[in-house]
Amino acid sequence: MRPAIRPAFLPSTMAATATTGAEMVRLSAEQADAAAAECWAALLGGCDSPGRRLLPQRLRQLADATAIYAGTAWWYGDGTRLRTRITQARERIEDAVAERDGAEFAEAFIGYDEAVATAVARVGSMIK
Repeated sequence: MRPAIRPAFLPSTMAATATTGAEMVRLSAEQADAAAAECWAALLGGCDSPGRRLLPQRLRQLADATAIYAGTAWWYGDGTRLRTRITQARERIEDAVAERDGAEFAEAFIGYDEAVATAVARVGSMIK
């Protein structure tokens, strides 16, 4: 019997935080990823779960941690485009959860992960 493997929804973000040392973002990403996995299971099972209700909060916390890591000047300056992409992807995920649309959920998470990871990587490259 093979052990169950939990799906990863934020692999690029996790890799970017490991590369840049963005510990606060990594911790928040781990919490968001766990909530996403629980939400995903609920979507596939057609049921409700605490993770489904917790996910929007975890995604906002991850965006907030990214903003703190990036700093106000970058987040509202050069990072504006990525900040907007993160917000739009988060809203798309929330809509998919509300509509119980697993395909949209998975697709939206790709955009969210890419936007957060890009922000972390760009700021990390400026810090080094």
